[in-house]
Amino acid sequence: MNKFNFSEEKIRDQLLSIKRKAGGFSLLRLALFLAIIAAVVLFFSQSGWWFFILIAIGGGFVWSVREFNFLKDQEAVTLALAQMKKETKWRVDRKLDSLEEGKAYLDKNHPYSNDLDLFGDHSLFQLLNHCHSMAGSDLLAEALKAPIEIGKKSALREAVDELSQKPLFLKSMEAVGKAFYNDTTAKADWSEWLKVKEKPKSYLLALGGLGILGGVFLLVSLYLGWIPSAVLGLWILIGMVFLASVFSSLKEAAEKIPNRQTLKTFIHSVKLIEEQEFESSFLREQQEIFKEKAGLASLHLLELDRLGLWVQNRLNLMYLPINLILWTDLLLYVRWVKWKNRFGDKVAAYPERLAYWEMLISLGLFQHQLGTQGDVEIAADQVVKAEELTHPLLVPGKAVANSFELGGDKRIVLLTGANMSGKTTFMRTIGINLVLANLGLRPYGKRLVVGEMDLYTSMRNADNLGESVSSFYAELSRIKSLITRLEQGKPIFFLLDEILKGTNTEDRIAGSEALIRQLIQTEGLGIISTHDIELSSLENRLGPVTNKSFHSAVFDDKIDFDYKIKEGPCPSFNAHKLMELMGIKFGGNSGSA
Repeated sequence: MNKFNFSEEKIRDQLLSIKRKAGGFSLLRLALFLAIIAAVVLFFSQSGWWFFILIAIGGGFVWSVREFNFLKDQEAVTLALAQMKKETKWRVDRKLDSLEEGKAYLDKNHPYSNDLDLFGDHSLFQLLNHCHSMAGSDLLAEALKAPIEIGKKSALREAVDELSQKPLFLKSMEAVGKAFYNDTTAKADWSEWLKVKEKPKSYLLALGGLGILGGVFLLVSLYLGWIPSAVLGLWILIGMVFLASVFSSLKEAAEKIPNRQTLKTFIHSVKLIEEQEFESSFLREQQEIFKEKAGLASLHLLELDRLGLWVQNRLNLMYLPINLILWTDLLLYVRWVKWKNRFGDKVAAYPERLAYWEMLISLGLFQHQLGTQGDVEIAADQVVKAEELTHPLLVPGKAVANSFELGGDKRIVLLTGANMSGKTTFMRTIGINLVLANLGLRPYGKRLVVGEMDLYTSMRNADNLGESVSSFYAELSRIKSLITRLEQGKPIFFLLDEILKGTNTEDRIAGSEALIRQLIQTEGLGIISTHDIELSSLENRLGPVTNKSFHSAVFDDKIDFDYKIKEGPCPSFNAHKLMELMGIKFGGNSGSA
């Protein structure tokens, strides 16, 4: 099997060279085809010695077809590499509009995915997803939405770290998928069908051998004039009876066996995995699935590809006369049943395992192209500590890093601050880095220490006219769900943004204090942001509560933010000034709001 060139250097020159070579082989293929026709005519009209020339020309024709097909495949791979290079720049620059958003995975009832921008426009899914199949994307989405169990991901983290050091392997795997796989033409039910054993018909092997020998003998006899053509016609009629016994089985196989593009994706992907050397025990376990005692998975898939080519082209005008004379369907059926019964159940598992590799490749590419080397530590106690943490969806050069610590005798942070000062982004930064660590990735910062806790958020609560639900009721529903989980004894790290913002000030402050008092009695700890500075007094009355804040500096014609978290409550707010800058005119003298 020819090997593809996965180099990203001088892609335009590569494409021009490939097209020139493909054009040359296309002309050679045409010339050899015409030569075959001429040799056939001369064989029947001049001399039997032309048969040997016909064989030689036929071999050259087959070679030229293979080389042409390889060049077209190499062209597809090179085009995929060019597209990947473009998508990498989009991700580095955080310009994600043209990437798949994963909107199908949005779930407003999920504990945190909707609030942390895991899916949708400008989402973590767009940064992560390098999958080419829907099955791979589904597995990646499941991993993004999985319960937070960072302590169980150390082996996966080691595997992702190793993959990130193998950029050629990662890009080769993605390029193969992009070049050949098409979800719209992939057959969904073939794996289950492959597991079903076929009942062998041993007598067909003998009949198939008889068909080959008898057909060749009759063709030679007819050519030499030993028998009339009617004998060959009778032979064909007898053969049709036997061929009918395998017709429906081969027809079903033709419908079920994946198309060549799908199998091509599997073959090249598996071969890349087989040839790679891994140190991680996690990766070696995933690799061993394709290295069984029965032989390499790529060889099983190659055999399926060859069988599929014959089975799916049985009604070809060139194959039909050969089949009718030599009864080749009988031997094809015997060979197919033998392969299916021996390897079918093994090969049936490959698509699911390759989909899992797609997810691993996505994580490895993210870590290689966009990731950091932040440490992840698992604490025995319920604690969240972060050093110099930033948000992965922000352009790295512009993102402001913050450090944070919560745990021990301090269980709730009351986060106050001016509008647009960075409160919500900071909370999302903590949450999304927990998701990264849960995926087996490195956090965006120097260090993340976390105890065994799940994650829950209430930040983006919208009204729903179709369900007659107001935003305030939606927020209360989220809070109720959080309380229910906490009352079940689950340790949870929660992020509540602008708590109870849908009601009046008096009720909001009273309700917020009541909720905070209830939360500190549970196994939860977290951050609650609010504009109600009155709540900051709870630090003096409730020991587990502490104040932190984001500030702004108000000038005559602008407001400056440093986006750095600070100890204590926010000393001033900026809503009044923001409204003025947006054109709202206040009567009389205006103080700060």
